[in-house]
Amino acid sequence: MLSYGNFKINETGCRAGRRARKKRRKKHEDVSQVTLSHEAQFVLLRRWLKEKGFTSQFLIPANFHDTGRGLMSTQTIKAKDSVISLPEKCLLTSRTVLKSYMGDYIKRWHPPVSPLLALCCFLIAERHRGDASEWNPYINILPKSYTCPVYFSEDIIDLLPRSLQKKAREQKEQFQELFCSSLMFFSSLQPLFTHATDELFTQDALRWAWCSVNTRTVYMEHDQSDYLSREKDVYALAPYLDLLNHCPNVQVEAGFNKETRCYEVKSVQGCKKFQQAFINYGPHDNHRLLLEYGFVAFGNPQSVVYVDLGTLKLCLDEKDKQLTQKLLYLRDNDFLSNLTFGMDGPSWRLMTALRLLSLKPEQYSSWKSVLLGAAVSQDRDKWCIRSALKLCNNLTDDNVKALERLSQLKRGANLSRLEQLRVVESLRREEQRILEHTQVVLQNLWGQ
Repeated sequence: MLSYGNFKINETGCRAGRRARKKRRKKHEDVSQVTLSHEAQFVLLRRWLKEKGFTSQFLIPANFHDTGRGLMSTQTIKAKDSVISLPEKCLLTSRTVLKSYMGDYIKRWHPPVSPLLALCCFLIAERHRGDASEWNPYINILPKSYTCPVYFSEDIIDLLPRSLQKKAREQKEQFQELFCSSLMFFSSLQPLFTHATDELFTQDALRWAWCSVNTRTVYMEHDQSDYLSREKDVYALAPYLDLLNHCPNVQVEAGFNKETRCYEVKSVQGCKKFQQAFINYGPHDNHRLLLEYGFVAFGNPQSVVYVDLGTLKLCLDEKDKQLTQKLLYLRDNDFLSNLTFGMDGPSWRLMTALRLLSLKPEQYSSWKSVLLGAAVSQDRDKWCIRSALKLCNNLTDDNVKALERLSQLKRGANLSRLEQLRVVESLRREEQRILEHTQVVLQNLWGQ
C-alpha cells in the first residue's frame, strides 16, 4: 500500500479515497443533525451574550443521545486550554437582583430574605415579564420542569432506594417550608405587578425557580450583603456555561478569575473535535446527583449502594441478646451510616460493622479493637461474608421489584412523569450493576 497525500491507494485504486470522503461527509452530517445552533432560542441567546461581551468561539449547543442537551466542541481543546470564559456581566447573582427593580423591596424587608430566595423571586418575575425582561433570552432556554425529587409524587419516591427516600422527603419538606415562610414577602412585591402575587408566586413557580438555582448555578463566593440573610451567598447563574453537562471522569479547573473578571473553566485532559465538552460538579455519587441535580451518571466511579439500618436488621439474628447494645455501640461510634457496596464489593465500614455484629457474648471485650480493624476468627469471618451476601440478595430483590413497578408506571405516563420515572429507573439499573459485581466478589470470598 502506498501513501499519497491524504488518500491511501491500494489494489482497488481510489476506493479508499472515496471511502474517506464519504466518512468525512457522514461525520459532518451527524454533527449537523445534533447541533442546536440554528434554533431561534439559541440564536437569540448567543446574540444576547455577545452584546454582554461573550463570544463562544468553538462551543455550540447540541443534542446528545446519552445526556440530552449539551455543548459540543468544534475544534480540539488541548489539556490546560480554556473551555469557556464567561464575563461577569453575563452572570446572574444576588448583586444583580439587588440592583434591579426588586432591590428596594428586598432591602426593606425584615427579616432579610436569603440569597437563594432573592434569586428565585427574580427568576419568577423575569419569566413573567417575558420579552420585556433583559434576561429573557436566558430564561427561555431554561428547562420548563426538573427531575429532582422535589417534583416527585409519593408513589415515585417509594421507588427510590430506601436510604434515598428519607432524603427525598426531607427535600420536599424543606421546599414546602420555604414556600410557606415566604408568602408574606411575595405579597410585599405586589406594587411591581398588575397580576396578583398569589397567582405569580405559586408553589409550582417557586419550585421551578428553586430547582433552576440549585441545579444550574456555579459556585462563586460573594461579599455578605447587609440586605440579605446570613446564609452563605455562593450562587451564580451562568448562561451558556450551564449547558455543560457533568461527567465524573472529566477533570476541570473552574472558578471566578478576579483579574479577568470572568468565570473560567479550563480542561485538565482536553477534548476531541466534535465531542461533547464536559464539566465536573465534584466527586458525587448517583444518590447525590439525583437529589441535587435530577440526573444519574452512567458508570459513575463514585457510585455505591447504601445499606440502611432497616435492610441491615434483616440479616441479623434477633435471638442475639446483645443485638440492641451492639447497634447502639455502632451508632455511638458512627458505624451505622455510609455502609455500602461498591463495584469492588462491600466497603470496609460495612464489613467492620458486620464483624462486630458477628461477635459472641464472651467476645464483648473485643468490640473496641474490632472497630479499630482487629481481625476476627475464621468462623466469624464466614458469618460476615454470608450476612453480606444476604444483604446483597435483599437489595437485589428490592431492585427487581422496583424495576418491575417502574415498568408498569411508565405505561400511559405523561411526559413529565415519564422523565421522572426514567431517572429513577436509571438509578436502579446502575445499582443493579453494582450489586451483580458485589455478588461475584462475595461468592469468591466464600469459596476461599
